[in-house]
Amino acid sequence: MPPSTRRRVIGVAGGTGSGKTTIVGRLVEALGPTQVTRLEQDRYYRDLSSMPTDARGSRNFDHPDSFDLDLLIEHLRQLAAGEPIDAPRYDFRRHVREPATDRLAARPAVIVEGILVLAEARLRALMDVKVYVDTDDDIRFIRRLQRDIAERGRTVESVIEQYQSTVKPMHLEFVEPSKRYAHVIVPEGGYNDVAVEMLLKLVGHHGEHGGRGGSS
Repeated sequence: MPPSTRRRVIGVAGGTGSGKTTIVGRLVEALGPTQVTRLEQDRYYRDLSSMPTDARGSRNFDHPDSFDLDLLIEHLRQLAAGEPIDAPRYDFRRHVREPATDRLAARPAVIVEGILVLAEARLRALMDVKVYVDTDDDIRFIRRLQRDIAERGRTVESVIEQYQSTVKPMHLEFVEPSKRYAHVIVPEGGYNDVAVEMLLKLVGHHGEHGGRGGSS
């Protein structure tokens, strides 16, 4: 694909509640929504409809195997090549993939965000810019607690149990180590103005010169 038409791919990783979504939102706002395709790794959780309903919540949702990475990689390749995709929708209350999908157009920049997007070499190989959002563990836990209760129908007890049994151990094993692959590490989450300005310049730089950034 000629450099003038090749889509720029930006990967944004970080622990749960780190501020990834805020960072991505600010980038989208600055670049313009018509210039960015936003792809969330959370869309690609595996469908658990074949499991009994009461057993689904006990699955480890923070391990790389909980995601359909093959589909995510294929969709990211399509977007990078300028092709639209039908992105899956996921029901976090029932832990199943919904029948409906969302048609996403391939815009000049593609941002893929999720806790483990830098932990997978095949995903990293598609990225021009790799970002890790680094936020204090206590702040991240509080944000997750608030989100899961408000948006995903969880109880305080279930969020705490899940955090202790899988979220924190998987963060230490997979998420935190993926920081080594980042071009840019953003401390203090999504409200770091200096980091956001730096990212915008970096994204623009890669858009002008083309080519994948760094080794995978």
